[in-house]
Amino acid sequence: MLKIGVLGAGHLGKIHLRLLQQSEKYELVGFYDPNQENADRVSKEFGYKHFSTIATLIHAVDVIDIVTPTLSHYKCAKVAIKSGKHVFIEKPISNTLAEAEEIIALANEYNVKGQVGHVERFNPAFIATKNMIDNPMFIETHRLAEFNPRGTDVPVVLDLMIHDIDVILSVVKSKVKNISASGVSVISDTPDIANARIEFENGCVANLTASRISMKNMRKTRFFQKDAYISVDFLEKKCEVVKMKDAPEVPGDFDMILQNAEGVKKQIYFSNPDVEQNNAILEELDTFADAINTNSTPIVTLEQATEALRVAYQIIDCFKK
Repeated sequence: MLKIGVLGAGHLGKIHLRLLQQSEKYELVGFYDPNQENADRVSKEFGYKHFSTIATLIHAVDVIDIVTPTLSHYKCAKVAIKSGKHVFIEKPISNTLAEAEEIIALANEYNVKGQVGHVERFNPAFIATKNMIDNPMFIETHRLAEFNPRGTDVPVVLDLMIHDIDVILSVVKSKVKNISASGVSVISDTPDIANARIEFENGCVANLTASRISMKNMRKTRFFQKDAYISVDFLEKKCEVVKMKDAPEVPGDFDMILQNAEGVKKQIYFSNPDVEQNNAILEELDTFADAINTNSTPIVTLEQATEALRVAYQIIDCFKK
């Protein structure tokens, strides 16, 4: 079991602490939080050991789990990596691209592994369908959330849309060619609603919508590809696959047949792949342990997370224009 320590005991940090204590891959050593009052409360309520400095915690572990505000990701990662520790960093990887690229360089220099918490890659509905997603040519995402002041220190693109950016970049095997976007600030200093169009060199187009002031929550992505439509509901953890195949010469009474203007007939098949329920956060942490123990590549690499951040900032630049 790998010894692990958590930096940050806020809302998400407490979730990480609870799951790491349940994990069979890690030994939870303790945590550090700069807010002494919060640290004392968390330590007293849950029994986790609180370390008085980041340095003492880093010294006691093999892996550091960084669940601090985005602004401090780089600083925390730098200290941990220079101490030879593997790092799990909550998304986004850092506040700027320059910081992200330096984290990559440091990880390579000190020969440690890093993974970033793009948790939707571990969503069971996405896991159930990702092997069926083959060269999609149009992707549509809607990520809508009810208002929560906790995320308004960053634009909605970095808070919410970056989840979908990462998922899309993981399935589209092509470089980004062009980005256009618009955003509206309603109650924050930065956009609360955003729409982006990402065009890829292979012709694929992705249309992304994100809002943090919606009346209801929604996290849906639809992938359109030749002879198939795949819908993934990340919130309800459900998926649907609609496929088209050449119609049989003698269709059955209940077969759904479409015929185009040229007379070509296709049969439509509906399926709901089995979704094996999991805890996506525990899954991402455990797979990072596997990557360390087997010296293999983490599922969400520092480089992939940096690419998602790069696209997110290109979208934000469109707002300024």
